[in-house]
Amino acid sequence: MTDLYQSQRAMRNMRRAAIQRGVIAILDIGSTKIACLILRFDGPERLREHDGVGSMAGQSQFRVIGAASTRSRGVRFGEISVMNETERAIRTAVQAAQKMAEVRVDHVIATFSGGEPRSYGLAGEWELQDSVVTEQDVARVLASCEVPDIGGGREVMHAQPVNFALDHRSGLGDPRGQIGNRLACDMHMLSVDAGTIQNLLYCIKRCDLELAGIASSAYVSGIASLVEDEQELGAACIDMGGGSTGVSIFIKKHMIYADSVRMGGDHVTSDISKGLQIPLAQAEKIKTMHGGIHATGLDDREQIDIGADTGDWDKDSRSVSRSELIGIMRPRVEEILEEVRARLDAAGFEHLPSQQIVLTGGASQVQGLDGLASRILGQRVRMGRPLRVQGLPQKITGPAFASAVGLCLFAAHPQDEWWDFDIPAERYPARSFKRALRWFKDNW
Repeated sequence: MTDLYQSQRAMRNMRRAAIQRGVIAILDIGSTKIACLILRFDGPERLREHDGVGSMAGQSQFRVIGAASTRSRGVRFGEISVMNETERAIRTAVQAAQKMAEVRVDHVIATFSGGEPRSYGLAGEWELQDSVVTEQDVARVLASCEVPDIGGGREVMHAQPVNFALDHRSGLGDPRGQIGNRLACDMHMLSVDAGTIQNLLYCIKRCDLELAGIASSAYVSGIASLVEDEQELGAACIDMGGGSTGVSIFIKKHMIYADSVRMGGDHVTSDISKGLQIPLAQAEKIKTMHGGIHATGLDDREQIDIGADTGDWDKDSRSVSRSELIGIMRPRVEEILEEVRARLDAAGFEHLPSQQIVLTGGASQVQGLDGLASRILGQRVRMGRPLRVQGLPQKITGPAFASAVGLCLFAAHPQDEWWDFDIPAERYPARSFKRALRWFKDNW
């Protein structure tokens, strides 16, 4: 735990130094594409750190000066499976973005969607020595949180205070400077598979880059796609990628739960490829151009040419009706949404004051998905596009780039985490803690 704490602190310092120098790269490592954006921070704004144990503040004075994306190779389920192919793809994306920006970058902040994330709710309390809450008191209350046994081979990726209570007043964002006797804190902790992070660190090192931060894809997609009211009142962001689907829940502007389903748009493509006996590249094209979920009478009559150039006339002149294509796609999309529903139920999503669900990610663009999702997930479903950030090229403003845009906002204003405080080293309790996130019911 202490090693990780130190490495996260080192990354934080590196990020701060890179922003003061003026440029930093962000890297979204997905199963379908690898995207790189280069951010420039301007003027005195870049030297002013955000104030308080707040959530993400508004957009800082940064603009995107370079952007590139390339087809992902060597990544499956959001995890690196072939090191040298992933390294080549990252180099390609970073070099293209640097060329556009006409600047060289050494530091990157990365996001990925694999690693089987697991959420924990932690609670701690501390009797104040003095009646005014200081920075040290916040550090001590964080240290008093009961750390769950996350199991061997796993590491903590996020450890964020999401709620403070001072005496009987709960729901405080930042208690520093306030007067009271007893400080309590709720913290959300996200652990991921250690091997996945080690592979990522190694891959980025092989690309001659320094890692200045790391964030869960489900988290940053939520930051980009949920509007302020949704983050405040409670909402879930479902980021449907190629290899996996990220699930995150926000309330009071903090993420309180994250998970992922190891299925995404690539699985739909694979089903089409097998069902129609065509190559994957052709299946992807047909899915994008003709795909959908709701079949109507018109779709029986609409024929899709799936011919090839084999020289065999029967094979080359094949076509299928659009309703056949929909018949192949729908069961898989239903399966993904049913899995998402199960994750939301496990998190106790139904106890939140607001039941808003926002769908984003490249695979969310299937025609008719919003109707099916509102049937499976609940009535309040909308399609989400990421916030606009300055300088972002038009071609990368769609739902497929939600996590890349969210990572820009994270780079500019990371939420305070455990390692941003000088936690007293003698306090590392490691008692078990039931894995559940029911505490937000009591606190809000």
